[in-house]
Amino acid sequence: MAQEYKRTQRIAKEIKKNISIILQKKIKDNRIKIATISKVEISRDLYYAKIFFTLLYDTPEQIKISLKILNNASGFIRFLLSKNMYLRRIMEINFIYDNSLVEGIKIYNIIKKNYKIN
Repeated sequence: MAQEYKRTQRIAKEIKKNISIILQKKIKDNRIKIATISKVEISRDLYYAKIFFTLLYDTPEQIKISLKILNNASGFIRFLLSKNMYLRRIMEINFIYDNSLVEGIKIYNIIKKNYKIN
């Protein structure tokens, strides 16, 4: 049986796709071009969205700069989302750095070192 998705999950998937395109094509800041949207969480009432992103080269300084740029550009990103999505209201968006990729690499390296995996 096919899995049924909630409306919020479908909207989150669409927002993830659209924000990825916006970051690649519409945002002119080169420091953001390397950001990847990893996850989108939307509140039930569709008023708030948490946009989780990762960076290819993530130094603490780069993370702070990227987070500041993305949150400052959230109004512009919301405007562009409203052009691409047919919703009554485009939710408030908040960007959050997702460190799960970095943590996964750390865990893999620990396992590799302790179990001598090639």
